[in-house]
Amino acid sequence: CTMERTTNIEDLYPGRPRYRVSDFTWKELQHLDAGTWFHKKYVGEPLITLDDVIHRIDRTHTGLLAEISPCGHYTDIATDLADHLTTKPAYLSRALTHHQLAVQSFQPDDAHAFHTRLPTIPIGILDADRPTDTELQQLSTWADQINPQHTVTDQTLVDRIHQLGMNINVWTVDEPGAIRTMTNLGVDGIITDYPQTLTQP
Repeated sequence: CTMERTTNIEDLYPGRPRYRVSDFTWKELQHLDAGTWFHKKYVGEPLITLDDVIHRIDRTHTGLLAEISPCGHYTDIATDLADHLTTKPAYLSRALTHHQLAVQSFQPDDAHAFHTRLPTIPIGILDADRPTDTELQQLSTWADQINPQHTVTDQTLVDRIHQLGMNINVWTVDEPGAIRTMTNLGVDGIITDYPQTLTQP
């Protein structure tokens, strides 16, 4: 929810008491450099909005797995996201028809709030730890995906998630050997920083 690590906000707006997204106008945020922190070839990369993302991927083969990130001072993020997506009915219809949209969160409460508002959009639960069978059974009553860290994922977990009628997408799988292992387990999706690895022999 703050931007000191990933932008030049402190240099551009020195002396502000806080650097939360909500403390700035969109006009101010548009001047930020959101690329330099990652790599010098991205110097000057601006922030983009959800509408920008949708505009770029709509009517393409690219899907969107949006993440509701926890933010202590922004408690309505899940319902606000759902409400904003409802203003894009044509995109929603196309994306859902082609299975190109899902939303995920580490926070089951946020995920459930989103699901309650927009139940037609597949919802996933991110988990850094291995979920218990009790948790899986409870989540299976409303969640569509369980998305655990790949290091806690094995055949038993994959099979149980599938048995409960949910999909499993594992993260963050960057090493080719780990990608092969997860693929062999029968996961439904792989979340990676290097998608080109998935297309290499």
